[in-house]
Amino acid sequence: MKNAHKLTEGALFLAIFAVLLLITIYIPVLGVVVNLFIPLPFIMFSAKNDRKSSLVLLLGAIFISFIVGTVLAIPLALSYGLTGIVIGDFIREKKSRVAGFIAGSMTFLMTLVIQYVISVVFLEMDVIQETMQIFEQSISQAMNMLEAFGQAPDPRMVEQFETSVEMLKVLVPSIFVMLSFFTVFIIELLSFPIAKRFGMTVPKWKSFRELRLPKSLLWYYLLVLIISILLNPEQGTFLYTATMNLSFILQLFMVLQGLSFIYYLSYVKEMPKIIPILVTVFTFIFPIVLYIVRILGIIDLGFDLRKRLEVKK
Repeated sequence: MKNAHKLTEGALFLAIFAVLLLITIYIPVLGVVVNLFIPLPFIMFSAKNDRKSSLVLLLGAIFISFIVGTVLAIPLALSYGLTGIVIGDFIREKKSRVAGFIAGSMTFLMTLVIQYVISVVFLEMDVIQETMQIFEQSISQAMNMLEAFGQAPDPRMVEQFETSVEMLKVLVPSIFVMLSFFTVFIIELLSFPIAKRFGMTVPKWKSFRELRLPKSLLWYYLLVLIISILLNPEQGTFLYTATMNLSFILQLFMVLQGLSFIYYLSYVKEMPKIIPILVTVFTFIFPIVLYIVRILGIIDLGFDLRKRLEVKK
């Protein structure tokens, strides 16, 4: 009876997956949103069943993908299916929301990188390189249009655009990481409320003000900073790419720590809720605010400002 129930449940979730996949492939505008729901059947099945059964479900999904959307649909099944299974597995094991989120993001990142490597090596199709070329062509056409209208483009602006393109090329690994974490965050945001409706127990996030990153991140940040200053790696080398990407991601962590401290400070001092929200918005608009928030994050991580506030309180 138990196996029959599992088979019925698996067949139902595969049918839901097939419908979501069909909409994603054949209705482009709606598919942009619907594709983020594809992990839901895998999350719900994996949260109730063992890993072996979940992997069987994934194999079934790959087979359906091949029939419904040919070989091109298989990457969708692999990326979203594996990510959903990992998230569901962490729910079944009653792990924390943060642990499940990180594991799901790393799984999605792994599948994303593997698919990118396959497309470059075997299909000779570099999506990132082509995107950069389109971006460069757009800048070049914009400059030519300005010259056609008799307006000489500002050399500083041209140099700034060129620097931005080069920086984007360097930060491709960081973009992959950010894209993975953001995608999984949206997946959980959309899928978990639906899963709860069907009686699934979903772990809750802790309040953002309680976020405390490991202090070791500060030492990594300082180490990368020292390496970049002392060695001054030449642009285009592996060391330059590695230090730039590590620095970018670690700085992002410092900003998150800084924002978390501001939310904590606002809560302790009983400030209006709009204040930390406005600071968050201004952080991603004004560079000076971003710099201040990052410094706050470094100080909070290094000197534990919250504990000092608790003592004063």
